[in-house]
Amino acid sequence: MSSERVPVELCKGINGLEKVVLREVRGSSAEVYLYGGHVTSWKNDHGEELLFVSSKAIFKPPKAIRGGIPICFPQFGNNGSLEQHGFARNKFWSIDADPPPFPTNSSSRAFIDLILKPSEEDMKLWPHSYEFRLRVALGPGGDLMLTSRIRNTSTEGKLLTFTFAYHTYFSVSDISEVRVEGLETLDYLDNLQNKERFTEQGDAITFESEVDKIYVSTPTKIAILDHEKKRTFVIRKDGLPDAVVWNPWDKKAKAMADFGDDEYKHMLCVEAAAVEKPITLKPGEEWRGRQELSAVPSSYCSGQLDPQKVLMCS
Repeated sequence: MSSERVPVELCKGINGLEKVVLREVRGSSAEVYLYGGHVTSWKNDHGEELLFVSSKAIFKPPKAIRGGIPICFPQFGNNGSLEQHGFARNKFWSIDADPPPFPTNSSSRAFIDLILKPSEEDMKLWPHSYEFRLRVALGPGGDLMLTSRIRNTSTEGKLLTFTFAYHTYFSVSDISEVRVEGLETLDYLDNLQNKERFTEQGDAITFESEVDKIYVSTPTKIAILDHEKKRTFVIRKDGLPDAVVWNPWDKKAKAMADFGDDEYKHMLCVEAAAVEKPITLKPGEEWRGRQELSAVPSSYCSGQLDPQKVLMCS
């Protein structure tokens, strides 16, 4: 079927919601719902799903979709007057037919530009003018790139201040067999202890209970090693100094209506974020935050953040 190779296709998804399917020639793919500007699928060239979406996810506005890559804007978590994680993930985005020039080093044709602007209703809730442009792109090697450009469009001289995260849910085989590298020895704010500040101990982060931490001043590269799947996810980020690590574990999982009781075993959120120090833009200023996700085969290679090295030792 020729449509299999169309790089960008707009079609209907669950409950008739519009989605964009991106396809790369070698077989990798991604899906983005216009509701929330929300990436809900990222598959490698073997067709394996790399993101976690709950089997109980509710694809029905105004509920946010549980899983994939929700966008937290203009507020991460409950740090402010808005609903949890802000409203960008609960809004219908538009396809941006004519985005401003976009410096890119990728030759891929599999990308889509979306835009979110405040409605009159939104202005009552959060009286700030902005344009939020999001590009979702699939690279030739199957890497998934999300670039956010947020501009303060105020004509009244008002500052625009916000926090932000790509709340990425990675699909893992078994959370107890997963480790995260790149955050050792860093400071973090523990959301389970009133955002108290601690310093990470140990060589790598492993999981045996609920975790909800905001690591600050993090490196531009973080790796998630999935021992059982012999797969390493590499997150590269730019403009996003923080990294949130979250797994709800059993009690919280049972308390969430849109999350299966045992699904915590098969997911891990590692979120490129700007949370500790909010971003402030003067009128006309633009902020850019980017994350690039890749999945590479790996053996249980400690300390090897470079994917080429991960490949070499597998």
